[in-house]
Amino acid sequence: MKVAIIGAGAAGSFAAVQLKRMAPETEVHIYEAASRPMKKLALTGGGRCNISNSFEGLRSLSEAYPRGERLMKRALKAFSVQDTLSCFEGEGVKFVLQDDHCYFPASQDAMEIVGTLERALSSSGVHIHCGQRLKSLRPSWELLFDNGIKEKADAVLVTTGGAPKGIGFLDGLDIEMVPPVPSLFTFRIKERGLNELMGLVLNAELSIPGTKLRSGGPLLITDWGLSGPAALKLSSYAARYLAENDYRAALSINWLPEEDVPALLAKHQEANSKKLISTGLLPRRLWDYLCRRAGLREDMRWAECGRKGLNRLSAVLTQDSYQIEGRAEFREEFVTCGGVALEEVDFSTLECKKYPGLFFAGEVLDIDAITGGFNLQAAWSTGWMAAKGIFLSGK
Repeated sequence: MKVAIIGAGAAGSFAAVQLKRMAPETEVHIYEAASRPMKKLALTGGGRCNISNSFEGLRSLSEAYPRGERLMKRALKAFSVQDTLSCFEGEGVKFVLQDDHCYFPASQDAMEIVGTLERALSSSGVHIHCGQRLKSLRPSWELLFDNGIKEKADAVLVTTGGAPKGIGFLDGLDIEMVPPVPSLFTFRIKERGLNELMGLVLNAELSIPGTKLRSGGPLLITDWGLSGPAALKLSSYAARYLAENDYRAALSINWLPEEDVPALLAKHQEANSKKLISTGLLPRRLWDYLCRRAGLREDMRWAECGRKGLNRLSAVLTQDSYQIEGRAEFREEFVTCGGVALEEVDFSTLECKKYPGLFFAGEVLDIDAITGGFNLQAAWSTGWMAAKGIFLSGK
């Protein structure tokens, strides 16, 4: 049996190794358009590779996977986080679990994960062909590449990721596609006072007024706007909404999300009545900025801040309003939402319902998550499922 895997990213490379271990006699070829495999994997987690997540603290999988929750329930049951860790640990990789529930290699080096997969591909006899961009794919599983080379396979696994330019070869097939749009990006906000606070990190809650879209966590203020986990999570939840609105939308920030702010301010005022209002509840630079937004003078003492002043300050602290004016430029390590509609695949094998012998895994499916660790776990789990599906189809 000859299997062609289109895309040498995390899902494709992992699936190839797993398939060869399930069926060593299978001839497996990976075709990659780039000059080397796993370029994106080498960049994940800021070059440290957030390989997975413990999933602790989640009320439902939809909090981690805004799209693809139902399939991911099945995938994680088939190939779990512990299965992933055990698989790499068997190759000598050690992991650390951070306080934010993210798993990283103890080396803090993404290239350790890339190198581990490269060695596994080589030792298992997988053939890798770089610089090979697929031009067309026929249901008889005839592959035509841009350079004119033709190949034939018994089964095809597509793991090209979510970029639209990577899946044009599917145009000739009757497969429903969800238009890909960027996810996991930072927000451009042109507010000089906020931008001047660049480098400041604190926990906050973000929301888009008039919708149910919200997120919380560490928020990083930058010279162009907002970044950090809170912003990235909201960009994931709101990926389609923001794309439809040309990345222009109102944004509300709650700077003290865990507090009863009116009661906290009243108590703080009583305890600091003779002190200047600069004696605040947040980092000094941010506090002074928010007081100005509430119309409070810097030389004012707490005792002078009447009920109306406290109400204005409370409103700014809990519903500080800004305007998103675009997103940061798309970066290779970030992801897209969209791709092959999940209704097109069998949830047990990831085989295409309309075209037996055609399988999908990874980000090419309409699955994406709020952080790299969840996205990579989707690659490992769906890659394993597809490998198992191909193995069973060839028995």
